[in-house]
Amino acid sequence: MEIRRLCAAGIGAIAITSGPSAHAHHGVAGLGAAGLEGPGAPLEAATSATLPEKKLLTYLKLDHARYETKDPDPSNPESDYANFWIAGLGFGFKSWLSAYVFLPYNDKVDEPGGFDADGFADVSVFGQMGFKYDEGFKLIPVSESIDDLSDWHMTVFGGLTLPTGDANLRDSDGNIDPGKSTSFGEPSYNFGLTATKMLSERWTYNLELSGIWFEKHRYDDGNEFQFGNETRFNNALIYRAYTDMDSKLRIDLALEAQYLGLERDKGNGVPERATGGDMLYLVPGVRLLWRQASAALGIKAPVWTDLNEEDEQQGGEGTEDYRIIFTISALF
Repeated sequence: MEIRRLCAAGIGAIAITSGPSAHAHHGVAGLGAAGLEGPGAPLEAATSATLPEKKLLTYLKLDHARYETKDPDPSNPESDYANFWIAGLGFGFKSWLSAYVFLPYNDKVDEPGGFDADGFADVSVFGQMGFKYDEGFKLIPVSESIDDLSDWHMTVFGGLTLPTGDANLRDSDGNIDPGKSTSFGEPSYNFGLTATKMLSERWTYNLELSGIWFEKHRYDDGNEFQFGNETRFNNALIYRAYTDMDSKLRIDLALEAQYLGLERDKGNGVPERATGGDMLYLVPGVRLLWRQASAALGIKAPVWTDLNEEDEQQGGEGTEDYRIIFTISALF
């Protein structure tokens, strides 16, 4: 169900720096950073960069999902598209420790005759700790040379969502559909690891392994529901295509391969049919960095799926025609 992705916004934002002397997904928010020199950042996956000490990040992301429809009968409307917005703030408490807060807004639209739902979703908070490997593991220092930036960089991050949205959103018939609600009703928890390495002056490799875990919630209609836990394994290659040091402009090209494994949802303790499965997305995109601001645009599409009762799934992960990912961010 698509709600899980945006409500679990604590798995990422894209942070930007002015250079190495200064200094991160439904749509997850991805932790990342890129300077005019040094490693690049993927569009959506988390990467191994913390915010500069005492610097503030502002972030906005749009994840527009267009779903494949299967039933041509207009009397049985299906999910048409969804816009998942995420606004966020991040702060660098130390060069190796950053904290973030995100507020998602969901707009889920059915075909004519269906039920549209929109509203603010669950707020998420999380922290990120960064370290590097250079003859041993070390916390990220305040500043690094170009040679230092070529070392392996890693982060550990984790957080949770708070049930600030509306878990009991009712349709025109008065029914509660957890997939249309804007809250899990309970906290969800996420944890992840990243590793990033500059392969050369222009090429960067990025790896993310993370998971999200959900609690069971009893809704106002007396039913219990628990979203399936999820596992992510993301790889990315980023190419620094153009740099103009005088105007402080940089353009990166990126290609991400994102694996997502979903467990089945459970209703009243019973595994739900036509939920869960495995899928692989490709995300090609471009990032523009100018001074301490960034904008990124990518297209995300499933290239392989192995969903449970796949013919019966619609309007969720793995059943998209495509997704458009757009982010803007600035560092102050």
